[in-house]
Amino acid sequence: MEQDVTVIESENKSQSAATHLCYHCGEECKSEIILSDQHEFCCDGCVHVYDLLKESDLCDYYAIDGAAGISPDKSWFKGKFDYLDLPEVHSRMIEFTDGNLSRINWYIPKMHCSSCIWLLEQLYKFNPAIRSSVVNFPEKTVRITFDAQKVKLSELATLVSSIGYEPYISLDDVEGKKIKKWDRTRLYKIGIAGFCFGNIMMLSFPEYFHLGMDASDEKLRITFGLLNLALSLPVLIYCANDFFKSAWSALKGKYLNIDAPIVIALLSIFGLSLYQIISGTGPGYFDSLTGAVFFMLLGRFFQDKTYAGISFDRDYKSYFPVAVSVLKGKEEARTPITDLVSGDVILVRNAELIPADAVLLSPEALIDYSFVSGEAEPLKRKRGDTIYAGGKQAGTSIELEILRDVSQSYLTQLWNNDTFSKQKDDQSKTLAYRINRYFSVIVLMIASLTFLTWFFIYKNPETAFRAFTTCLLVACPCGLFLSSTFTNGNILSLFGKNRCYPKNADAIERLSHIDTIVFDKTGTITHSDEAEVAFVGNALSGEETQIIKTVAAQSSHPLSRMIVKKLGSVRTSESQLKHYVETTGSGVQAFWRGQQVKLGSAAWVGAALDNAVEELSSRVYVSIDEVVRGYFSVKTRYRKNLPETILKLNKSGFHTYLLSGDKPTDEAFLHAVFGNEANLYFKQKPEDKLQFIANLQNKLDKHVLMVGDGLNDAGALRQSNVGVAVSDDINNFTPSCDLIIEGDQLSRLPAFIRLAKQGQKIIKASFAISLIYNLLGLFFAIGGKLSPVFAAVLMPVSLISIVGFTTLASNRAAKKLLQN
Repeated sequence: MEQDVTVIESENKSQSAATHLCYHCGEECKSEIILSDQHEFCCDGCVHVYDLLKESDLCDYYAIDGAAGISPDKSWFKGKFDYLDLPEVHSRMIEFTDGNLSRINWYIPKMHCSSCIWLLEQLYKFNPAIRSSVVNFPEKTVRITFDAQKVKLSELATLVSSIGYEPYISLDDVEGKKIKKWDRTRLYKIGIAGFCFGNIMMLSFPEYFHLGMDASDEKLRITFGLLNLALSLPVLIYCANDFFKSAWSALKGKYLNIDAPIVIALLSIFGLSLYQIISGTGPGYFDSLTGAVFFMLLGRFFQDKTYAGISFDRDYKSYFPVAVSVLKGKEEARTPITDLVSGDVILVRNAELIPADAVLLSPEALIDYSFVSGEAEPLKRKRGDTIYAGGKQAGTSIELEILRDVSQSYLTQLWNNDTFSKQKDDQSKTLAYRINRYFSVIVLMIASLTFLTWFFIYKNPETAFRAFTTCLLVACPCGLFLSSTFTNGNILSLFGKNRCYPKNADAIERLSHIDTIVFDKTGTITHSDEAEVAFVGNALSGEETQIIKTVAAQSSHPLSRMIVKKLGSVRTSESQLKHYVETTGSGVQAFWRGQQVKLGSAAWVGAALDNAVEELSSRVYVSIDEVVRGYFSVKTRYRKNLPETILKLNKSGFHTYLLSGDKPTDEAFLHAVFGNEANLYFKQKPEDKLQFIANLQNKLDKHVLMVGDGLNDAGALRQSNVGVAVSDDINNFTPSCDLIIEGDQLSRLPAFIRLAKQGQKIIKASFAISLIYNLLGLFFAIGGKLSPVFAAVLMPVSLISIVGFTTLASNRAAKKLLQN
């Protein structure tokens, strides 16, 4: 939709530019004013972006807190990104493709605020071929999933560039290397503000010590005052421009954000100082102005560095326990994914995760990419095809050769993809929103009343201006916002160091509200690979034993793994299995050289039940060509300290339940452990577990923690308030869970829950500390006893205190709770 555009060239361009701001980017219209759709723009690029936003019904962008649009790069030209469609470049740039859907991850250097995030995550509205776009703000990247059949990579880059966010693409990207860019802009601003602040203080020494008061030094005082004015201008115009942009964008959205009081204070200090210099009534407060900006920038830099450190610790140090089978000759060795290197050959079974980009060595595979793309239909792949990380094999086991090292951060981002997890409320965001919405208005009212009192009642204009500005500077809610961020961030790191891996901070908060815990049995409270296994039935021939091991080896189910371990001396068949099917809660079947082989429950294979002995052990029945040959009796071993763990949970007031798909084996033992027979439920199908948890939530208003093995409990894990997958050395990485815990750490589950609860207490305590800082600062500011520069110093001091307190308190809580 084309808008009527009018270009106005003023005779006095400098005057025009001083009074007209671009509706899109907020910059001054220096050379010309372009009128379009009743708005003023500085260039055709901004008009073009505005038209794109309007056509896509995205003009709400201009009402977002911090929204400051970006003009398209002037260096853009038609065909600039055509090289991205070259096969040799395209294949290296793409992070994932299944032939239809593809994914690209681009570094966007101009991303700077919440409005950038909002706009970049709305790309699908510009082009329906774009399925989704997810921003990683600390890394300044956007991961875009798109239909490669409908939009070219060059067209995608052109679209992103046309709205002002041209991706940074270098030779390193084409060669498959990712180099993190460091935006030094804030460092430059800190350096300039610090330089000006120091020099203004030096030039103000005579004023501090009341020197040079005679008439002969008057010209020198005027000169120093003008130098201070000159030094303050780059600080106000350049170093503090982020505060001004954020406040202006909020004002366009018809509300005040936390930067609004800061901007009003800076303008007040500058205006008063400029008046004193021009009228000769004083030296001004340029030292306070530049010092305030310097210390506020330092505080925000410290905030960003601390958050980046938490993100690094989260994404690159807290490796959750996913292991794969690495083949060395005919031997199979379980290896953590972090130890995989290019060239390793791995074995991936049915429903197991493919942890890194790899080449398929087996004749064929059926890959389920729903974890990556959301598409549920598995895709057929042949020998030599590239299989991308995040896919899962759906069928018989396959062999792959690793192409690239595992990207832990990529798997973490997949895990956090909202497409595969239930949306759960984040209460801290609601609180932050309310504070952000009303805090600044309240502070502005307090500052205004203080000013009026000092100016009209006490007849002291100088104290009135100083009290007004210090009230605005000292009452900053940054500590309130960051209490939750830093506390949960540090607790995430502490959980990871103790081999328990939450998905995100929201999972920690929800864990603190848990009052009911539901356990699965097999592979969860039992060891997944330790059991007494014996075959009962007709004697099996060597070939039949080989068939059974070959079929069982395709499955990741704990009982299948135990059978494979029992038959360790038997070689698996090299003949390819046909029509492999694994039905959750029932069993597996496959055809081997025309023979149908089934392993699983009695009903699955068509066996008659012997209820008299059924409760003594778990059973895996075997049938070959519809003839039942017998069953494997599996007597599992329970995890160490299980009775003590359940007892601690019960004493702490938690309601505990057991939901098992098995027969009621070991019921007497489990009755003694859980204490109440009514809390033990057997023969539960996956859908029964899901419904049971839903009933606890809806009918009894419980906050439920579900502990499962991640294989057969996906629905229940997703339904629960917090889903926990227990992992030993198996590849059960699942998007359904909120937390992964290593099997030998399950006995520390009560401690982890208590640590999450303690984290919420620490957040409230840090809120109180922040409020005390604000109230004390306001007390002295209202009394006119606080200088602007000292008020600015209090902001980073408050922030550092909050970070220090939350870090020390959470570390101490973890040491006390987890060591005991």
